[in-house]
Amino acid sequence: MLEPNLAAALATLFGLLIGSFLNVCIYRLPRDLSVVTPRSFCPNCGNTIAWYDNLPVMSYLILGGKCRHCGAVIPWRYPLVELLTGLSFFAAVWRMGESPEAVKLCVFCALIVGLFFMDLEERILADEFTVGGMIFGFVLSMFLPMPKFIGHFILPPEWHDSYKSLGESLIGGLAPSIALWGIGEIYYRLRGREGLGFGDVKMIGMIGAFYGLQGALLTLILGSLAGSVFGLAFIAFTKKDAQTYELPFGSFLGLAALVPPFVYIEASSSLVVPW
Repeated sequence: MLEPNLAAALATLFGLLIGSFLNVCIYRLPRDLSVVTPRSFCPNCGNTIAWYDNLPVMSYLILGGKCRHCGAVIPWRYPLVELLTGLSFFAAVWRMGESPEAVKLCVFCALIVGLFFMDLEERILADEFTVGGMIFGFVLSMFLPMPKFIGHFILPPEWHDSYKSLGESLIGGLAPSIALWGIGEIYYRLRGREGLGFGDVKMIGMIGAFYGLQGALLTLILGSLAGSVFGLAFIAFTKKDAQTYELPFGSFLGLAALVPPFVYIEASSSLVVPW
């Protein structure tokens, strides 16, 4: 075991590197581009970015926020994503120590950061993050105990704890997704236009798969409130048409999703082996 300060510092560095990869995903996945090849390049001039110009945060500062080759401005999103990911990894390890729960929270935060900026920029929530994250959450629940809620009461008491935990994850992922899809479908039938993207439905499923039904419900409530208040304020300030403006609801869900794991869900580092 590492000294707590050192563990948190190493987690921050790792988070910065993951944040750099998230920037690749945020740009390429909505455009159906590979995140593996080609190497990082400038979207403006197409030149490959050298490794020494691709250091998280540091390269942005050294280059003055501009491409070395063409001088195009590098969006502020790049260092911000790296910083947010590094800080979230720091917070997870600082709060939970070197534990499986800390790793789970780091993965969750990376998914949320990626989805937040994808939706904010492109109004797209990539399946690689939503559906892939949901499946990962289901699998992870068999090894890391989910918060006890409905599943532990409706499932047979003789079932192994790992299967009860999986039940909590399945309920947390599927129930709010189906409910949100139903609300969106009713809105479409009544208004004749889409009011909720299917990506939002899958995103809330991913959140529930990681932190259960109560975590998903809290996220929905807080995300809806934030979307209503700040979204309407933004529309009024920019004088956009409220009837046609597409609110990045996934971004508000992303902000709200960080509340359950950091505020009220008790961390547990105990592994549960389902056999």
